[in-house]
Amino acid sequence: MKRHALGGTGLEVSELGFGASPLGAVHGAFAESDGIEAVHTALDLGICFFDVSPYYGATLAETTLGKALRGVERSGYVLATKVGRYGDDDFDFSADRVRRSVRESLTRLGTDHLDLIQCHDIEFGDLDRIVHETLPALLELRDAGLVRAVGVTGYPLDALAYVAARVPVDTVLSYCQYTVQDRRLAGYAPRFAEHGAAVINASPLAMGALTDRGPALWHPASPAVLERCAAAAALCRARGADIARLAVQFAVATGGFASTVVGTSNAGEVRTAVQWSSELPDQELLRAVENCLAPVRDEGWTNGRPENQHPEPRP
Repeated sequence: MKRHALGGTGLEVSELGFGASPLGAVHGAFAESDGIEAVHTALDLGICFFDVSPYYGATLAETTLGKALRGVERSGYVLATKVGRYGDDDFDFSADRVRRSVRESLTRLGTDHLDLIQCHDIEFGDLDRIVHETLPALLELRDAGLVRAVGVTGYPLDALAYVAARVPVDTVLSYCQYTVQDRRLAGYAPRFAEHGAAVINASPLAMGALTDRGPALWHPASPAVLERCAAAAALCRARGADIARLAVQFAVATGGFASTVVGTSNAGEVRTAVQWSSELPDQELLRAVENCLAPVRDEGWTNGRPENQHPEPRP
């Protein structure tokens, strides 16, 4: 497993990251023992970057990940979690709450420090409050040694760019926007790098849209996007291929990001993802899928507050 520098943090992360949201049963019930085995398998195969949040499964994912990492040499992995989002409609970006959140996460994860703390889904908050209150509170925790790096996550790229231009964050995590269907993150990456932020790409499978199984009913993409993704999956099946395999290969091989995070909940999924990430995409198949997805290329959805989709400079 290749490793890349996480910007200027001094940390190195595996090019494939372990997305721990499934450990919170957000994609359906699972056995805790399977989740713990998945984490151990990831470590054995060279994955060292683990990304979680108290939001996933109402702290269940953090608790399970903490159990899995118990007894593992702390220097052997890079641990990232988040603050600010705690439920579907439960957001609190106040300085007091995020400080408490970090300490709560430390307890659940069984560690004395976090390698990366991220402000979660910033588009649901007041961006200026995040700039002037939330992130300064997290930077104080970095100075105190409780966290090593500070970042932001979210969906609207303009919201992430607005914040990254105003606060010296170490990382930006974007999801579903560097896939075979939507590649807008690539156009923003130089802007983030200009401000010193390393880019983490999450959900190259577009939250299940780029899989044979298909997405959950709650998926926010338009019917047109989901229909085209289903057609692309069928095209791959007809050629004896798996669109999920192509999607992982494409994101890892072409993105150039610090890490690409894929959600996994059992050892088999981890082994498969690691195998796929080591392969280059079939160029002929990729072109065929790109042609199929062309009518909905770079089409996403609205997420968060309306004013945060394309924030303008404010006094």
